[in-house]
Amino acid sequence: MSTTSMTLTLDTSTSRANPTPAPMKRLTVPRIRQRKGGEPLVMLTAYTVRMAQIMDPHCDMLLVGDSLGQVIYGLPHTVAVTMEMMCAHGAAVVRGSYHAAVIVDMPFGSYEASPEQAFTNASRLLKETGAAAVKLEGGKVLAPTVEFLTSRGIPVMAHVGLTPQAVNILGGYGVRGKSDVEARSIVADATAMADAGAFSIVIEGVMEPIAIEITKTVACPTIGIGASAQCDGQVLVTEDMLGLFERTPKFVKRYGTMSKVVADAVKAYAGEVRARTFPTEDNLYRADEEK
Repeated sequence: MSTTSMTLTLDTSTSRANPTPAPMKRLTVPRIRQRKGGEPLVMLTAYTVRMAQIMDPHCDMLLVGDSLGQVIYGLPHTVAVTMEMMCAHGAAVVRGSYHAAVIVDMPFGSYEASPEQAFTNASRLLKETGAAAVKLEGGKVLAPTVEFLTSRGIPVMAHVGLTPQAVNILGGYGVRGKSDVEARSIVADATAMADAGAFSIVIEGVMEPIAIEITKTVACPTIGIGASAQCDGQVLVTEDMLGLFERTPKFVKRYGTMSKVVADAVKAYAGEVRARTFPTEDNLYRADEEK
């Protein structure tokens, strides 16, 4: 299958997306695997065409995370995210990018029942979005599912440690691996996923020594989030690192204060509308203006 991508470039004069071919090959799953121990992989979340367009030149992977449930839809957690949401946003991100490999989260309830269920839903995600791979949460119990998918042509990114879809079992989003027993279990989960064929593993919210051990142990790249700088790459929720929310988790570094930028712009706009200083002559159409 060709990796030459199609993208939608945004016509800024109309704010509409128009399909145009982009003669550039995306980063592929085999090339991602080859980055183990090399230049760190850069991954961020993306949910829309325009954000994908902005981030694509700088990222190796764009993750259409089920975090969109909270970021986009205002849900209390990711458990309520649907396949329809993931398909719609996944397709948008693929349309808005041409360089980064796009990975789509499998939502809660779409893969846990059986390998066959997982294949049905994973294949749907790839067909409807054009993404390169899917991501699923869980450890050794789901290793047979990962092996089932990868042996049938579906690349899988694994996710161990703090797994947000299991929030009801975990009782919250606290750091994982504080006890020796839990630490051993997380390492075993990662090893099982790597052995089952996962091409990379997200390690989230764990004590740093666990992330370092996993990175040294598994043959595939590790992607850290609240893990360790020694992972083979890093991922963050884009809205967190841009400063769009008031709360910043410990593992996030803010690279911007976009909430203030947006608030200031909206405040200025509202003031001008109320003062009738917008729109100005430059923003209006007149019968005598040149066409």
